[in-house]
Amino acid sequence: MSDSPLIGADDLVVHGADLTTEPGAPHTVAELDALIGLLTAPRSRIHSVAVGHSRDEASHAAASAFADAWTARGGAILAVVDWPESAASWLRPARRLTAGLPDAWVVAATPLGFAQLARRLRHSTAWDPARTVAFASLLDSRVPALAGPDTVRGLRGATAEGGTWDVHGGWVTVRPPAGSRWTRR
Repeated sequence: MSDSPLIGADDLVVHGADLTTEPGAPHTVAELDALIGLLTAPRSRIHSVAVGHSRDEASHAAASAFADAWTARGGAILAVVDWPESAASWLRPARRLTAGLPDAWVVAATPLGFAQLARRLRHSTAWDPARTVAFASLLDSRVPALAGPDTVRGLRGATAEGGTWDVHGGWVTVRPPAGSRWTRR
């Protein structure tokens, strides 16, 4: 990864140009429940969150569903910020997402747009990926590859089935929902 917060054309070729055209899948109820579970775990003390999302329909719907569920639980939404898949720098959405000093960040996004934004967040703000949870749309090993392993180290999220995942270095580890087992396919 270069020092630039922008992903270079060479990295896009290496990691798949299809990132720019992949539509997001709709979120699931189990996914939303698992995401909220990550934020409400014992001793988490998370009340205020900033929500960020790509501009595709699935990401927008997931962000809206989260905001509704979070406020219904008495939580506070400090900001809802969207961003394009391609931009000159992503500085404006990065600053808006971090401006209110939230307890945590929630992200519903496509891999490419988020990888770009994550690089800008780490380069230009006090954003902490370990205080960020994401929908299953970011359960993609290309996210740490494109953003840079240290850029998203500690990012956690929910799977569509209600399990969880997290990023450590270049690895994405997936855990099944409580009380279930993964089967090999």
